[in-house]
Amino acid sequence: MTKLVTFGEGQGRVGALAGDEIAVLDVPTMREYFEQGGAAPTGERVALASTRLRAPIIPKKFFHTSGNFREHKTESERVAWSHDIAPWIVFFQNLDAIIGPDDPIIYPEHLTNELDYELELAVIIGKAGKWFGPEEAMDYVAGYLIFNDITARDIQRGEMRSGIFSFCKAIDTFCPLGPWIVTADEIPDPHNLRMELRVNGELRQESHSGRMSVTIPEIIAQYSALGYSAGDIISTGTVSGVAGFSPDAAALYLRPGDLIEAEIEGIGVLRNPVISWQEGHGAPPPPRVRPWGET
Repeated sequence: MTKLVTFGEGQGRVGALAGDEIAVLDVPTMREYFEQGGAAPTGERVALASTRLRAPIIPKKFFHTSGNFREHKTESERVAWSHDIAPWIVFFQNLDAIIGPDDPIIYPEHLTNELDYELELAVIIGKAGKWFGPEEAMDYVAGYLIFNDITARDIQRGEMRSGIFSFCKAIDTFCPLGPWIVTADEIPDPHNLRMELRVNGELRQESHSGRMSVTIPEIIAQYSALGYSAGDIISTGTVSGVAGFSPDAAALYLRPGDLIEAEIEGIGVLRNPVISWQEGHGAPPPPRVRPWGET
């Protein structure tokens, strides 16, 4: 099985891509698919063009890794970013912020003026486990998907004054995932994948998963101390080329009307438009809040 999808309305249905159709699987949710070790096809087929793809999975836990690509640290130093980008930064993502392919990222104008993108490779954990080493870690990998770690840089700078950050990446719609889960057997080496992100067709991020400073088995083993459930997600960090670490950051930050295309070799393209608060909610944004970190 190659590409697993969640599709349709409500919480969605689970299936496997078969050309221009989806072969429906006999399981209520993608998380349950991994919890029970798979699911049989029902025999029903749905035309891909006639349905809507959703975020492939809503995990129990989303382990968020930052600072793993040293090129990202280097670019931060070139523009004298306010804080060091250290390796082994980990926190949990807000699961309510997850959206799927083609879903809009809603720009919260009352919270930020510096909306940024971050292309990441994400890993799906296929079975429960705890306390194991790197030599066992890949046995826990069920598949891979694309993660676009949307970040409010002005909020992030304020948060990082205390040495931590989370709010800046956890706002509603800031967690695009997809477009599907590619099973691990289809990607024999996850450290050999081209990665690029485009905004309105313009190349912004271009790198390779082989440039991680900490490998996927090492990341999985390190976090295993916290315990995994089947269907959990681990992100592996972004690559260079983010707007906030550019010499001309103000010209590159996202704006309503932008279209982001996040692409990873062997997986596909995750597309998401950026829309205004007014367009997303049918009402003007709330009054602007005090700048983050201001006392």
